[in-house]
Amino acid sequence: MPRLWVLLVLVLFVPFSPARYADEYRELFNGKDLDDWVAEGDKEYEQDGKKMPVWVAKDGMLTCMVNTHKSYGFLRYTKQEFADFKLHVEYRMAPRANDKEARCNSGIGIRTVPFDPKQSDKTRPSRAAYEVQLLDDADTKPDKHSTASLYNYVAPSVIAAKPAPEWNVIEIECVGPHIKITLNDKEVINVDQSEIKEIKDKPLRGYVCLQNHGGKIDFKNIKIREIKAK
Repeated sequence: MPRLWVLLVLVLFVPFSPARYADEYRELFNGKDLDDWVAEGDKEYEQDGKKMPVWVAKDGMLTCMVNTHKSYGFLRYTKQEFADFKLHVEYRMAPRANDKEARCNSGIGIRTVPFDPKQSDKTRPSRAAYEVQLLDDADTKPDKHSTASLYNYVAPSVIAAKPAPEWNVIEIECVGPHIKITLNDKEVINVDQSEIKEIKDKPLRGYVCLQNHGGKIDFKNIKIREIKAK
């Protein structure tokens, strides 16, 4: 068989994969301190008349300690921007003390920019890029503000969140304009942003961050693996 035909046969019969993982998962949080992370927005809150840090690293977890919904800000991983990746995060929220207390509110920023409180409308992840919403909302119906939504833009197909204080596992995969979100082993979002007018021009590269928007929340096993087009 001529060499050209051999090459054609190989091309036709080797399975095609549009993307491949560039490396194995690597930890973004070292489990003991805030190295490579920076707090933006509110860095402290008041408790019993004392100033306390919003973000604490302890017992292998990154914890947002704030107890007031008047606080707002982000903890951003500073070492690298990411384009195509699969991000794995595990989180648990503190339950409400009573029905009148507001639910815990947090989120994960992806492909975003550094947050500047003086330009919040432009630099918060939900405006500059995406915020993947995190709420204690296991008993609600899905909308564009539900857990695992692309906040304000795309609602999850179902509510897959477990109620506080149970642990949840969320995975966010971005390849070019394609975004897939899986929560507790249920695929809840699978979209191509280039096909949605509101978000077609969102950036395809940026930082990863965690949100403080009121209520205590623990994060662990924050890890990422980059993806490269084949």
